[in-house]
Amino acid sequence: MTDLMRDPKRYRPNVGLAVFSKAGHVFLGRRVNGRGPFQWQMPQGGVDKGESPVEAALRELDEEIGVAEKLVDILEETEDWLYYDFPPELKRRLGGPYLGQRQKWFALRFKGSDGDVRLDKHTPEFDAWRWARLEEAPGLIVPFKRPVYELVAERFVRWTTPTDQA
Repeated sequence: MTDLMRDPKRYRPNVGLAVFSKAGHVFLGRRVNGRGPFQWQMPQGGVDKGESPVEAALRELDEEIGVAEKLVDILEETEDWLYYDFPPELKRRLGGPYLGQRQKWFALRFKGSDGDVRLDKHTPEFDAWRWARLEEAPGLIVPFKRPVYELVAERFVRWTTPTDQA
């Protein structure tokens, strides 16, 4: 099914964050209590009622990796929503009205130091993190999210060039 055929009301609004280091690598976190081989992902989270996608992105940045808004520059926001469906076993476990998620993705340049990343600032969602090449990310994510990660890797490749401040 193409994204144009999906009913947006059946997909939970969500944001994804591609946080790029000055060296052009992307932040990946390992899910707390994850099972199986594909537990690394970029930060993501729901858009709250009345919240814009950019507001959600900056909130999730703080909640998931403990990084303050002042430590990033917003480089790009996807124009369209990227969709993925929950696999049947996850859909059954989650319940609720949603078939999956629709995401606005943001490319952010991290201006801080590694010590500014605080996985324990809020209830931890990740138990470890690392910088990786953007093209590695699709192979490390759970398979049902992989097509979205492949699109993100294509669209944000220009942000992998190191900055002068590296």
